[in-house]
Amino acid sequence: MDLEEVGKVRTPRSTTSWCPIPHHQLITTLQRALATTNLRIGTQAHSLSHEGQRYFGLMEVHAQKANNDYCWVLGLRNSHDKTFPAGIVAGAAVFVCDNLSFSGEIKFARKHTRFINRDLPQLVFRSIGQLLAKWHDQDKRITAYKETEISDTQVHDLVIRATDVGVCSNRLIPPVLHEWREPRHEAFEGRNVWSLFNAFTEALKEGSLAELPKRTEALHGLLDTHVGLAA
Repeated sequence: MDLEEVGKVRTPRSTTSWCPIPHHQLITTLQRALATTNLRIGTQAHSLSHEGQRYFGLMEVHAQKANNDYCWVLGLRNSHDKTFPAGIVAGAAVFVCDNLSFSGEIKFARKHTRFINRDLPQLVFRSIGQLLAKWHDQDKRITAYKETEISDTQVHDLVIRATDVGVCSNRLIPPVLHEWREPRHEAFEGRNVWSLFNAFTEALKEGSLAELPKRTEALHGLLDTHVGLAA
């Protein structure tokens, strides 16, 4: 959907205990917060489901110093049917393949209860502040992934462990291994953790977008431990 269509969605009337907010209010609050920083918004994508009752969006966020490999992405969600709170989660998008991953380090969720309109700007600004603080950490993480070579034996072990921690189901083991053994993108031909990470995210992007934050947070935890970043 384009933003105009999202803005046309009717917001249900509040009750004494439930105060839904318009989907576009979350979007514009985030845009205003980003406008106060040196960050700029790139490509955006907005979607509606359940007759407009649920919203999910993605925004690319770029620093002044461009990165050739990836950019930050903010995932937004909001509901009018009480299925989930308003929230933001941050992660990364890899340019060469449009693979998405999310990090559990930067996120917030605010239930649609009294004072949400008062609290929302503060929560969004806090999230943007965390994003700026963590930018260097994400660069450090990806550099460590690229610099850590890995053998087929280690890959097979990590793939099995990934199913144990909820990164993927047994059904996705063959696609992940295929992407590792025969990467479709030249950028991932190196036998390192970065290539394995993108083998996972290539397979995961065929699944549920709603499950992606939880799965890729677990993936970061597994691979951060392997490269010695968990501490």
